[in-house]
Amino acid sequence: MSFLSTASPKLPPWKILLVDDEPDIHDITKLTLARFRLDGRGLTFLHAYSGQEAKAVLTRESDIALVFLDVVMEREDSGLEVARWMRQDLDNQFTRIVLRTGQPGQAPEERVIVDYDINDYKEKTELDRTKLFTTTFAALRAYRDIMKVEDARQQQVHYREGLERVIAASTHIFKQRNLKDFASGLLQQVVALLRLEHSMLLRLRGATAIAGEGDFEVLAQIGEETLLTPELIAQLQAAERNRISRLEGDVYVGYFPNHSGKASLLVLKGVDEISEIDTKLLEIFCSDVAIAFDNILLSQEITDTQAELIMRLGDVVESRSHEAGNHVRRMSEVCHLLAKASGMPDDETAVLKHAAPMHDIGKIATPDAVLLKPGKLDADEWEIMKQHPAVGASILDGSQRPILKAAAVIAHQHHEKYDGTGYPQGLKGEEIHVYARIVAVADVFDALMHKRVYKDAWPVDRVIAHLREVAGHHLDPRFVELLIENVDEALAITARLPD
Repeated sequence: MSFLSTASPKLPPWKILLVDDEPDIHDITKLTLARFRLDGRGLTFLHAYSGQEAKAVLTRESDIALVFLDVVMEREDSGLEVARWMRQDLDNQFTRIVLRTGQPGQAPEERVIVDYDINDYKEKTELDRTKLFTTTFAALRAYRDIMKVEDARQQQVHYREGLERVIAASTHIFKQRNLKDFASGLLQQVVALLRLEHSMLLRLRGATAIAGEGDFEVLAQIGEETLLTPELIAQLQAAERNRISRLEGDVYVGYFPNHSGKASLLVLKGVDEISEIDTKLLEIFCSDVAIAFDNILLSQEITDTQAELIMRLGDVVESRSHEAGNHVRRMSEVCHLLAKASGMPDDETAVLKHAAPMHDIGKIATPDAVLLKPGKLDADEWEIMKQHPAVGASILDGSQRPILKAAAVIAHQHHEKYDGTGYPQGLKGEEIHVYARIVAVADVFDALMHKRVYKDAWPVDRVIAHLREVAGHHLDPRFVELLIENVDEALAITARLPD
């Protein structure tokens, strides 16, 4: 990746602020220093004619290298007050200060020179062309060296913060198995390391040839703009096809294959200058990305497999009780919708989405004579039917897997009612786990929206009216209201997963 290093761009001129109440001093100083150069950079001048004007300019301009500061202006100590304000109130420790006075005997005390970090003090009569040149040279050289030290410190801070974010993200991913959190941490490290504003990390959906935007899954992105332009997609296709990292224009695309048959791509936009140490660090970083993603994708594959098995078990139960085949899938999606709308953290919404299909797993032990009876259940049959939540909890109980633990709670509590009249435990209000309260709302909504052997599908207006009627009694009113607020999304789920 040494090709990332480019010629240094042209640097802007050094900024010098002239603070003096005599316009002639401004003109003479500009004229005398017109041909001054340091490190190939000339000078640009800012002007202030009083202490107050100087403060305004210094507040507005953060990169002034040198201030030529008259001591006596509107007051005898105006210049010293500006120096004090710069160092103490503005907390500007970098800009160099050269005090000037046209009144002999106005020299500041040594304490002022030390406390306010004054670079030099000259009487105006002393400043002939040679002395003005050497004074400016010494001050700007000091400013340059100070800023180099500060830049090095800032780079160290950025790098450390980037590493800390990756460590934190790595800790989280290995606990939560959350691929996007880990990807975000990795991307933040690169952005912190290289100080790039527009970058993203994405994964190919497969190792085959790519044909369009749909073949990419964006895992993490910095900035709001859409980076997947046709031009960038062409670069991604070329990187995948050739299996190499490449730089084109100001966009770097890093290609990281792994043993899972997939690949990760790192997009860095705005690459124009990368230091040698940054290049080495980026090479180290890139060499570890593929290994990290292999481990994470393996963990995700285990989670996805677990979720798929749960979904299929839910299908078995629903098909045995003659429920519609997509009922558990719609339930899962609507639960996820409500959880996100409520502000639930992403890792919890994912657990709920995967666990919801197991809500009726206990029906697997319900006799056919009860489960498939076409008419109304008698009292004894109803008591048998009411056993399925406890049976479901017993089937799932004891697992330490987050999804199965959640499924056990949902199976046990999804027939509890908000007013305490439900079964099997008679729990009330927030005694019922939030997962079970969400599942109850999603279950009622889906049952009413679809045809069953004992009823026709209801129109959406009637469903909403019924939900409002039972809110606070059967169902948690908060989640009923969230469903109504997001009913268009819930209806889209219903349309996407028909019976």
